[in-house]
Amino acid sequence: MNTVITFFQDLASHVPDLLQPLIIALAGAVPFVEGEVSAVIGVWAGLNPIVAGLAGAIGNFVCVTVIVLLGARARRAVVTRRSRTRESIPVGVGGPGTTIADESATADSSTTTEGEARFLDQPPAERKPESKGRIKFKRFLNRFGVPGASLLGPLAIPTQITSTILVSAGVKTSWILLWQGIAIVAWTTLTTLIAIGALGLITS
Repeated sequence: MNTVITFFQDLASHVPDLLQPLIIALAGAVPFVEGEVSAVIGVWAGLNPIVAGLAGAIGNFVCVTVIVLLGARARRAVVTRRSRTRESIPVGVGGPGTTIADESATADSSTTTEGEARFLDQPPAERKPESKGRIKFKRFLNRFGVPGASLLGPLAIPTQITSTILVSAGVKTSWILLWQGIAIVAWTTLTTLIAIGALGLITS
């Protein structure tokens, strides 16, 4: 990760001033760099702090938006396909204890609300072991809902990953984008201010 950050620092320092915001925006789209670190890179490269913060946040949010929209589209396609498949299966064919009502409930999971996303702390046995960051984020989600989890999420994993988890849980796209956007702006602003303060101490 240090190599990636160094790459963007060097690149931002050697391109024309007009291209620097683009470089910072591209850095903001990279997981684990995101808006907060890319803004710091811009400030340390000599870019106006406001421009650096805006560029980093925009790059981060554009990436998250693409992930959310594509993920939601893929999820709808999967849910629709499963729903059609189950509708064609007679009652009792699904196996012991399976009913059409049960399957329809599963098929309708696309309408999952943030409160219903609490199943996330109980992953199916067949899932691969999850990283500590994912586990921590899902705890945030269970305890604080989408708003709190979005704001605290960067403490655990990148927004690109938190967005994917929220989409898979069936949270509404607009709700995800709203709170991910707020989180990106908040964290980018915070780190930009820290970078300004640190740079001021060094140059004073």
